[in-house]
Amino acid sequence: MRICSFLPSTTEILYDLGLGESVTGVTHECDYPPEVREKKRVIMSFIDPAKLSSREIDELVSRNAALGKSTYLIDKDALKEADPDLILTQELCQVCAVSGNEVTEAVEALGKNPEIISLEPRTLSEIMDTILTIGEATGTGHRAREITDKLVERIERVRSLTGDARDRPRVFCMEWLDPPYAAGHWVPEMVEIAGGTCGIGKAGEPSFKVSWKEIAEFSPQMLFIMPCGYDIEKTMGEIETVTKHEEWFSLPSTGKGQIYIFDANSYFSRPGPRVVDGLEIMAKTIHPESMKSYEPLPDAVVNLRNYMQFELFLG
Repeated sequence: MRICSFLPSTTEILYDLGLGESVTGVTHECDYPPEVREKKRVIMSFIDPAKLSSREIDELVSRNAALGKSTYLIDKDALKEADPDLILTQELCQVCAVSGNEVTEAVEALGKNPEIISLEPRTLSEIMDTILTIGEATGTGHRAREITDKLVERIERVRSLTGDARDRPRVFCMEWLDPPYAAGHWVPEMVEIAGGTCGIGKAGEPSFKVSWKEIAEFSPQMLFIMPCGYDIEKTMGEIETVTKHEEWFSLPSTGKGQIYIFDANSYFSRPGPRVVDGLEIMAKTIHPESMKSYEPLPDAVVNLRNYMQFELFLG
C-alpha cells in the first residue's frame, strides 16, 4: 500500500504503526520521526513562519479565509509521483491542512481513485479513535489497538495521580500569541486531567480569540504559552508581544512566576500519540509532587522567569 499523509499527526501515527516504508508523500511540516524528512513533499504552504510574526500569520490566514483561499498548495506532480492508494487528511482546521475540495481536485489529476480518509479528532478519545481508524484501513489493526491501549493506560495513570489534588489552579492555555487565542479541542481536557482548572478554553471546541481583559478577569494562577505549531525557541522569539500588555503584570501567574513555555509543535498541537507526552508534561508542571516518578522530556517546557534570568545571566 502506498500512503500519502496530508497531516503531521497522521504521519507520526503511520510510523508508530510500522508503516514508514509505505509512506510515499507527506507535507512540508512533517518532521517526526526525523527520517520522514527524506520523504517526498506533496504539500507546501504559502506561509513561512520563520519570516512572519504571529500577528502577520493571523492576518494572512484570516484574509485568505475571508476570500475563500487556502494557505496550502498541493503539488500535483509530486502527488502523481507518490501515486497513493490511500490519502489521510482532515477538515478540522484549514489553518493546519488543505481543504477537502482541494484534495478532491488534486485527486482528479491522478487518473485513479485512491481511498481518502478525513480525520477530525476533537478530544483525546477521538485521537485514539483516529489511530484505530488508520490501523483498520492499513491492515495494522492489532498494532493500533496495542498503541491505544498503552496510551489510554498512561492517560488514566495521570488522572489517578492528580485526581485527589486539593489545589486545582486556574490555568490559561494560550494557543496563539498575537492576538491571543484560548486553546481548544483536546487541550482543556488535558488541563482538567492534569489537575488544573481550564476556565476559558472549551473542551472539544475550536480555539478562539480572547482579549487581554478577559484573560485578566479569569486571573490565571498558571499561564501556559503554547502557540500552535511553535517550538520553544520560536515562541521566545516573540514573547514580547505577550509581555508588553498592561494586563500581563496584574496576572497572579506573573507575580508567582508560574508562566511556562511549551514545545507545542511536538506535544500539544498535533492530534497524535505524543499528546499523551504533552499530558504528562502538563501534569508534572501543575502538580510536580503528584508526578514525582515522571521524568520530564528534555526541552519540552521551560519556566519563563527562569529562562529570562538565564538569558540575562548569559548576556
